[in-house]
Amino acid sequence: MKQLCFLLSFIVAFSSLADDKTLKLSSPDGRNTVTFSKPGKELSYTVTIDGEETILPSRAGLEVDNWVWEMALGKRTLAQPDCWMDMLEADSVTVHAPVDSTWHPQYGERSTVRDRFNSATLHMSRKDKSDYRLDVEVRAYDEGIAFRYFFPEHPAAIFHKVTGDLTDYTFPEGTMAWSEKWAQAAFDHTPVDSIKRPAERALTLELPSGKWIALLDADVDDWCLTKLAARSDRKGTLGSVMYSPVDIVTYYATPWKIIMTADTPGELIENNDIVLNLNPRATADFSWVKPGKIMRCTSISTEAGLRNIDFCAEHNIPYMLFDWLWYLPCTSHDGDATKVVDKLDMQRVIDYGKEKGVGVWLYVNQHALMKQMDELFPLLNKWGIAGVKSGFVQYASHRWATWLHDMVRKAADNHLMMNIHDEFRPSGFSRTYPNLLTQEGICGNEEFPDATHNVTLPFTRMLNGAADYTICYFDKRLKNTHAHQLAASLVFYSPLQTILWYDTPERYHGEKEIKWFEDLETTFDDTRVLGGYPGKGISMARRKGECWWAAAMTGNDGSREEIDLSFLTPGKKYTAEIYTDDPGVDSATHVRITTKKVSSADRLSFDLAPRGGVAIKFTPVH
Repeated sequence: MKQLCFLLSFIVAFSSLADDKTLKLSSPDGRNTVTFSKPGKELSYTVTIDGEETILPSRAGLEVDNWVWEMALGKRTLAQPDCWMDMLEADSVTVHAPVDSTWHPQYGERSTVRDRFNSATLHMSRKDKSDYRLDVEVRAYDEGIAFRYFFPEHPAAIFHKVTGDLTDYTFPEGTMAWSEKWAQAAFDHTPVDSIKRPAERALTLELPSGKWIALLDADVDDWCLTKLAARSDRKGTLGSVMYSPVDIVTYYATPWKIIMTADTPGELIENNDIVLNLNPRATADFSWVKPGKIMRCTSISTEAGLRNIDFCAEHNIPYMLFDWLWYLPCTSHDGDATKVVDKLDMQRVIDYGKEKGVGVWLYVNQHALMKQMDELFPLLNKWGIAGVKSGFVQYASHRWATWLHDMVRKAADNHLMMNIHDEFRPSGFSRTYPNLLTQEGICGNEEFPDATHNVTLPFTRMLNGAADYTICYFDKRLKNTHAHQLAASLVFYSPLQTILWYDTPERYHGEKEIKWFEDLETTFDDTRVLGGYPGKGISMARRKGECWWAAAMTGNDGSREEIDLSFLTPGKKYTAEIYTDDPGVDSATHVRITTKKVSSADRLSFDLAPRGGVAIKFTPVH
């Protein structure tokens, strides 16, 4: 029966192949269909969901300048770089066998990931029979469409300079987008044509039909940052904007472009494994990588470090971070990260942490990484440092993108975990190098965003992958309630979850709800989105072992949230430990903790105050 289903999927995927020069491919469930063809000068494609066009006919391809190698050969056959695609014609389509497999990530939002897709390749060659070739590799998942460009090895054109990405996305009239101008910016909710300044990926869109799309990329370790902006000459169309040219050596595959599809915004979050599936698996042993929670030590001294380690050990926080200023000058090429400032006995703190079961992380600025990385990483490993948080790293150009990913590789060679801060956003590289636990690329609690921003993030930025939101709790600058902050630590997935970012042990006065942080896991076996809409609210549930955690957050206006407990195991009773905002609680944080027995047949209702939230832990009753 399994073989029959496999064959039927294969037939459904390719039964509508129009001819041997048009690629038409459907997802295993038959809902998503993509078509690529090149009837004239322009390579174009469309995407349909349930037969409805969601990506209207759109341009595809690359601008390639072969001037360098052609000059070396003593000839110049291309008049303009952008003529390269015009001179290609489709000559054949190769259909590949369907794939349906599962794999188990070392850590993640789910312990089992299904990788199921149909695939095909459109082959193109130069009309002048000069052996120039370009392939379009296409995959159709139930979660969406992915494609990339592939340069086969060429006997003479060993290298190319890619100067532009011609890939467009044309949407039906009335499509609305949640866009950011940079990775730590606020969101604009506007029609597609309003995106004049290039916007970040993931870019989430709601179509007039009610369908949802998100544009992302994957396997981006040898490419430049690519953003999206409205084309002035084509209505409803977003064009691709490369930050820099990219030099390639054939054979060569570009990053995957992802068009994630869903019926609801929450399904986009549940579909985000497609990003990991489009990255190579890890080939080395990363068993030494251990996710967990981390707290920053805000003062740079031996005494402060020892106090923070005691606090972390007492509250089940396995890591502590020394941020900037542990070496000086830390924002200059003159800084020396191999030498610790006099007021901090680094080795004493590291050794004390090992006694207490708390690992030490260190911040290192790009200046020191550029100058000293090859010397520094082995030294930090020798000291016993658990991981490095890299700050202010360049990442956008081809040069710096390859440098940054090589930094993660070198960290892995020295058994150092990584947290990349500032603008960098993930594209699944953590599957290949799991020592990259997390990254910023998010407007987090360093900047104290409001609640409406926070409940937009799950449907946008969090589609890319883990985000270090740097959750604060006791700081008086918070704009949102404390239960909202507790909920955020579950909703914002990060294998290295930073908590109490601006806080110190002295700010803690026995608030009972800190038990939520003590119990919280940072990686999970299952994740469910229970409901939500960008800017309005979000409710999620995550499972680790037998226990479930759930959380709901609301925007600036407040909302009523219904949490259906059908995700719990039927027939089992659970103790629900519920953390809610309550002004009547006599504490600085005004969080009430209540418990009740529940089952999968129950529903919980909460009237969340503006900027509020609720967090719940479900423990089976044995």
